[in-house]
Amino acid sequence: MPLPYIKHNGSEFDVVIMVIPPSAPVLLTRNLLYTGITRAKKLLIVIGSEKIVKFMIQNVDSKKRNTGLEYKLRNL
Repeated sequence: MPLPYIKHNGSEFDVVIMVIPPSAPVLLTRNLLYTGITRAKKLLIVIGSEKIVKFMIQNVDSKKRNTGLEYKLRNL
């Protein structure tokens, strides 16, 4: 299931509630945290542990996404 912010890529909202559950480290990146933060115009509410947020701030490792999109487009 895609994350909600992807549905509104580039949009801003007055209030953003960002839920950060414990999950695979590959998903807990600084880029994801930045995206959530920059969507909030007036208020940001972060729900998650301080430890995980600190991990995300330090996690600059971003992996190439393997969506299979190129393969799917070539084989239409």
